[in-house]
Amino acid sequence: MTPVSIAYVLMHSPLVGPSTWVPVAQRLPNAVVPSFLHLADAEPPFWPLVAETVAAAVAPLPPETEVVLVGHSNAGRFMPVVVDALDHTVRSCIFVDASLPARAGSTDAVAPALLEVVHRKAEGGRLPPWSQWWDEIDLSPLFPDAETMRAISDEQPRLPLAFFEQPIPVVAGWDDRPCHYLMFGPDGAQAQGDDHRAADARERGWRVEHMRGLYLHQLVDPDAVAAMIRKMG
Repeated sequence: MTPVSIAYVLMHSPLVGPSTWVPVAQRLPNAVVPSFLHLADAEPPFWPLVAETVAAAVAPLPPETEVVLVGHSNAGRFMPVVVDALDHTVRSCIFVDASLPARAGSTDAVAPALLEVVHRKAEGGRLPPWSQWWDEIDLSPLFPDAETMRAISDEQPRLPLAFFEQPIPVVAGWDDRPCHYLMFGPDGAQAQGDDHRAADARERGWRVEHMRGLYLHQLVDPDAVAAMIRKMG
């Protein structure tokens, strides 16, 4: 029997950029990293453009290739429309420290509490780059070094306020395949009990794994994150 060819499609949060996945992509076979940076210059609705961008990135793969979709952070909210847009078989969906879509209906582009923050920070209908939302003392531990932090910060878009106000459809049947959640967080009981997204994933019957680390752990330890993605996918 011919082994199944697998491609890993790594979706970055639209608030940051594709470079957040590049170190992991370099460690995975047939890795694809679509860029959503052009969303900054788009008009609403934005979710069809996310789905179309991933579909275009996957299209050159051989038709027999099965796809593992991996979404980080806010990209998780777009997983149902991305699954629906692909012609290739989606082998599994992995949410890496990511927001989960609603179970039916539509998903808010950001959590309500964060939407309040977004409205306060908006200037001229646009948000400052994500790294400017936080104090450097809080931001720097997320990165392996200052050079990486500068490179990721320089790439970040200024998204329009409308991006954060969009509802994203939840396409029925998108999760008719294995779905998994990879949580970054502290060790111990807090890691197992305090992450509401992990609890939600468990309630849905998904596999949940934990890695000790912070929000951008894929930049800090790409070897371990790539190995975990291969294990889960």
